[in-house]
Amino acid sequence: MHFDAEFFVAVAFVLFMGVLGYVGVHRTLLSALDKRGDRIKSELDEARRLRDEAAKLLAEYQRKQGEAQKEADAIVSAAQADAERVAAEADAKLADFVTRRTKIAEQKIALAEAQAVADVRNAATEAAVAAAEQVLAQSAKGAVADALIAQGIQDVKSKLN
Repeated sequence: MHFDAEFFVAVAFVLFMGVLGYVGVHRTLLSALDKRGDRIKSELDEARRLRDEAAKLLAEYQRKQGEAQKEADAIVSAAQADAERVAAEADAKLADFVTRRTKIAEQKIALAEAQAVADVRNAATEAAVAAAEQVLAQSAKGAVADALIAQGIQDVKSKLN
């Protein structure tokens, strides 16, 4: 019989596989493969759980962003309303101020006019009294003239004041 090297390699391979099978290497390999498969499965499950958790967080943050945007819009609209209200109040106060100042100025003008009229009357009264004194002094003489002058002065003063 003539055995070549390939035959011996094949016999050695079969014997080697038999020894490995007898020792239980295939169970160890299968066990290691099962453990690796379980580990990969648990990592995939963990990845799915983390992805779901991230999706929930994203949805929550988007909801919070929407609420914050609504709140910011509400604050801006409230600030605009306050600004418009303050501007309206300022306009009303300014108009009231102008009206009061105008009335005060008109009152001062009216008072100045009344004072001027009173000053003119007093000057006219004094001039009329002085003129009446001279006229009466030239036309009337004596105690009767003095009484007439005094009475005339009193009448003119009471009528003009």
